Amino acid sequence: MLAGAATTLAAPAIGQGKTKLRMILNWTYQGPQAWFFLAQDKGYFDQAGIEMVMDQGNGSGAAVGQVASGAYDVGFGDVNALIRLAGTNPEEAPLCVYQMYNKPPFTVAVLQSSDIMSAEDLEGRKLGGAANDGALKLFPAFANVAGIDTSGIEILNFKSNLREQMLKSEQVEGVFGYVNTIRFSAKLSGMNPEEEIRFISYGDYGMDLYSNGIIVPKSMAETDSELVKGMNWAINEGVKDAIADLDAAVASVAEREPLINKTVEKERLVATLQDEMNHPEVAEHGLGAVDPERFKTAIDIVVEANDLPRTPEPSEIYTDAFLPAPEDRIYKLL
Repeated sequence: MLAGAATTLAAPAIGQGKTKLRMILNWTYQGPQAWFFLAQDKGYFDQAGIEMVMDQGNGSGAAVGQVASGAYDVGFGDVNALIRLAGTNPEEAPLCVYQMYNKPPFTVAVLQSSDIMSAEDLEGRKLGGAANDGALKLFPAFANVAGIDTSGIEILNFKSNLREQMLKSEQVEGVFGYVNTIRFSAKLSGMNPEEEIRFISYGDYGMDLYSNGIIVPKSMAETDSELVKGMNWAINEGVKDAIADLDAAVASVAEREPLINKTVEKERLVATLQDEMNHPEVAEHGLGAVDPERFKTAIDIVVEANDLPRTPEPSEIYTDAFLPAPEDRIYKLL
């Protein structure tokens, strides 16, 4: 069974002082970070007794390691990277306390003009991505599941902001990333992703995985349970507000990064809600929760595909102990 049981935090009390938490995001400031900023701007973190400091990240996989190392108190990171860490160094592994992305967004993007039509066609090609990109970290597992011979594949690492240009200029034949991250970053670079990009998506080959969630050290979960509950409550309220007013959500991002294209970031936010967070299980369990059997299967997929030395128990990876009460959860997105 998954650890814990949901407890109510309908109206957190304001404490005598606030606890400062440093949070590393998955990526640069974009539409899908809006709920964190709304939670800050509307005082939800304050109500929970938290002073939240949020830094831009450099990959969903990196966020897990940054929490594990103690560099950050909270991370918005890829649960599959957490599974890999728990499968090799369980004593270092943090814990997911709110599973936000419940559909697999991982992909290799190629040009529509290329002859790469399937996963098998990636054999012998030159691919690239940021070293800490979640999809790149999962590529060995994907190759195993899809039956790809990786011996002839060359992988080039480069900064995340170069990804779409590297693909467009054909310096690489495919790039790793999340579907919507690539789609809208390509749009911002002047490409038409619907006409110019083809996605070789991991989920199409049986990798029915979860992805990004809120990650904290196990020590925090054990000793500061009310703090973690308050944080989850604040973020959950931020998601509610983002859904209720998409323009206000994007405006909160623009306050941190004035140079964003608000139209594109609104589209990215909507696509994330629809494509990466809208698994049918949300209607049953609520956002933040997981389906226990599906989650266990996802762990098994990652363990087998990466040939990990041990299979972590689901309770080592995720707990529902800090979620908002069932009546306060989100059961419908857009």
